[in-house]
Amino acid sequence: MFNNLFLDIDAGTIDWSRAQFALTAIYHWLFVPLTLGLAVIMGIAETKYYRTSDPFWKEAAQFWQKLFGVNFAMGVATGIILEFEFGTNWSNYSWFVGDIFGAPLAVEGIVAFFMESTFVAVMFFGWKKVSPGFHLASTWLTGLGATISAWWILVANAWMQYPVGCEFNPDTMRNEMVSFAEVALSPFAVSKFCHTVTSSWIIGAVFCVGVCCWYLMKKRNTKLAIESMKIGAGVGLVAALLAGATGHKSGMDVAEVQPMKLAAMEALYDGGTEQGLKIIEGIEVPYALSIMATNDPQGFVPGINDLLNGYTTPDGKVELSVDEKIERGKKAIEALAAYRQAKFASSDDGTTTAYQLSVLKENMPYFGYGYIKDKNDVVPPVAVNFWSFRIMVGFGCLFILFFAVVLAGLYGFPKALWQKRSIENLPDWHYWIAIALIPLAYIASECGWLVAEFGRQPWTIQDMLPTWAAVSDLQSSSVIITFFLFLILFSTMLAVEINILLKQIKNYQS
Repeated sequence: MFNNLFLDIDAGTIDWSRAQFALTAIYHWLFVPLTLGLAVIMGIAETKYYRTSDPFWKEAAQFWQKLFGVNFAMGVATGIILEFEFGTNWSNYSWFVGDIFGAPLAVEGIVAFFMESTFVAVMFFGWKKVSPGFHLASTWLTGLGATISAWWILVANAWMQYPVGCEFNPDTMRNEMVSFAEVALSPFAVSKFCHTVTSSWIIGAVFCVGVCCWYLMKKRNTKLAIESMKIGAGVGLVAALLAGATGHKSGMDVAEVQPMKLAAMEALYDGGTEQGLKIIEGIEVPYALSIMATNDPQGFVPGINDLLNGYTTPDGKVELSVDEKIERGKKAIEALAAYRQAKFASSDDGTTTAYQLSVLKENMPYFGYGYIKDKNDVVPPVAVNFWSFRIMVGFGCLFILFFAVVLAGLYGFPKALWQKRSIENLPDWHYWIAIALIPLAYIASECGWLVAEFGRQPWTIQDMLPTWAAVSDLQSSSVIITFFLFLILFSTMLAVEINILLKQIKNYQS
């Protein structure tokens, strides 16, 4: 079955299916990080109300909750469509690994989504119906539910990057889970979750500060702006620093299990020890890449050519070339076909099946390579990964500086600079800088996902299932039609959300 499966699917179907999934994921990710970020902002605001009983903080919490609610609804709508696409456009993928991939998504729907959808109703409609303490708990549990939801989705995505806790069953022709704990608590998943969530807090913080600066520029809702900006800038600075730390840990994980992705991120063709991190082509930070990848300035980092042609590490470990992996992948596919043929043949006494099963088991780690026709196909798009990584890191450093400057201004440090001016009486261009950073935060976030997903190519599941082996056998015309329908739908939803958010911000009076 695996000898001819997946190989006759139209190339247009593959490209358009990838484009459609990318479209849905990009739009969905416009809503998710703001949901996670605003959850922290509104939670802190209501906590201040609970502790002080000051009506101002109740109004502030309700203001941020309204903006959270609009964004939350849009994120749910796009997320549901995204999950359905696994069955419609990627049915071969779902069939091959659905036993594993479906588990965290099921937990996300049953536990996390149920939790956030329950408490969000209490948060919005329970101000006069429940006690202040229970309402505060509902607000935080709504944000916690959204964060737990992100956890399970990121567990599923991390498994695609680093498949663990599973075994291939040649009788069912499926990968089956053998350890839920390994899947759910994979170090790769933990790093991805921490980095993704802290980067989402940055977006919520930048959005909060940008809205507050608009009010200061318009000389409106000044108290709300100043006090909320203190929360937003504080959350943002902590989040930006944490994102840097968790990003370093993610970089080490990528270096260990996805070295080709790291090589593409750095446009590193010939590796070695004492590798510098490129700022742009021709300018680099000495030893920084070796430190990021190995925590050792002398650490060895393989390049694209090393990974393609095979290499030996300084400690003597031999890594196979891609050509060798392709040959071993073909052996696995042939052994699987021979095993199944012998298993259902009445003449086999078990000897053939046992032998083919041993060959399959020996070469199974390279199974996916059996569908690779050219070794250069395993090299991700270098330019996309190289520049996306630099945009993400560059903007991340910018946000650390931005939040630090905002906090300094809010608390009047240094005093000599703020003796004749306060942060609410700055020239308008200062406020416009903060507002302009809102789309830059989204660009940085989307670039992070581009690195994560483009860097994994050509694999749907790293080393296990190439992208072209995972799609549904559809007519490309069908996918093209739904692509443009989704493009229109999602663009309309985004325009509606932006319009509602702007009206809520513009019409609010404290």
